[in-house]
Amino acid sequence: MLRPGDLYVSLKGATKDGEMIGSVAQVPSQVASGRLTQDTVKLAIAPEFEELRQYLYWLLRGPQYRAYCAGRATGSAVVALSRNDFLAYPVPRFTAFRASVVTLLDSLDDKIELNWRMNETLEAMAQAIFRDWFVDFGPTRRKLEGAADPITIMGGLVQDPERAQALADLFPATLGDQGLPEGWSFTPLEESLVLQRGFDLPKFSRTDGLYPVIAASGPSGTHSEFKVVAPGVCTGRSGVLGNVYYVQQDFWPLNTSLWIKAYPNATPIYAYFLLREIDLFALNAGSAVPTLNRNHVHNRPTVTPPMTVISTYTEIAEMLMVKSDQAAKECQTLAATRDLLLPKLMSGEVCLSETEEVMEAAQ
Repeated sequence: MLRPGDLYVSLKGATKDGEMIGSVAQVPSQVASGRLTQDTVKLAIAPEFEELRQYLYWLLRGPQYRAYCAGRATGSAVVALSRNDFLAYPVPRFTAFRASVVTLLDSLDDKIELNWRMNETLEAMAQAIFRDWFVDFGPTRRKLEGAADPITIMGGLVQDPERAQALADLFPATLGDQGLPEGWSFTPLEESLVLQRGFDLPKFSRTDGLYPVIAASGPSGTHSEFKVVAPGVCTGRSGVLGNVYYVQQDFWPLNTSLWIKAYPNATPIYAYFLLREIDLFALNAGSAVPTLNRNHVHNRPTVTPPMTVISTYTEIAEMLMVKSDQAAKECQTLAATRDLLLPKLMSGEVCLSETEEVMEAAQ
């Protein structure tokens, strides 16, 4: 059994240079328990050596250890690292300096984890407001029920009573024949947004650069050129269907994706959450390879609110999504800093005082 904090290692992988060979992981604190597969081993650390747990975790994430595993892996299609070879890896002495290194790396990981949670929370808030306004018609329903605060979902985001009242005034107090707020209607999705196939970009033609490349499965490297000015929205066209991506920097959508080229009655952030509410995988028109026909999406009847409500939602959601993007970018910077410092600190190539300057520059 695996418990929170336990370390476990994979001894099999798909290729000799694959990340799976000898990869180490730690059971998160929020996971109650788990079980090992036959291809993994648990590091059972004796109580008197408990202080070495985090040291071993970081040591086994370093490039020196990765190179050791790749050099001793055997097999072709499926390769393996023997237990004897794994146990023979030379572990440098645990010193006061390395203990300080472990503390630093742990703090970086904690900050990264905190930022990712903040990122998820902020986006979840924006999605909750979208669903309340445009799916459940919460403000109108609460008006019908005589609620004192029709904009309850906003919580602490709107503390000014006048602002809250202005938001509430955007919504009618009655529902029409179709069950929509009075004055709202159903229209084909194409009247709100227009999807377009992405652009060809073979791997041999790519040059690493500043602009993300978005495939059906999400970000797939970078390129020195872009095709779409941010913010933009992408979803899968072929291979992987159902995921929707909000891209906050200029980007290149691949031919396996669809991107929104026009917003007749929408904004990018509104369109992003609107597409997330649609079961795009259910519109699969392929057989062997899942495929999304954009015309099937365009013809789908969709609730269409007034543009004034969409614009107001956009102001609120953009505030949340900008903060979410900032948290994500800081995660990337912190992770890059951690990966840069890990091998140098473990080897003693740089000292902790030097890393403080790097950390200040990174943040």
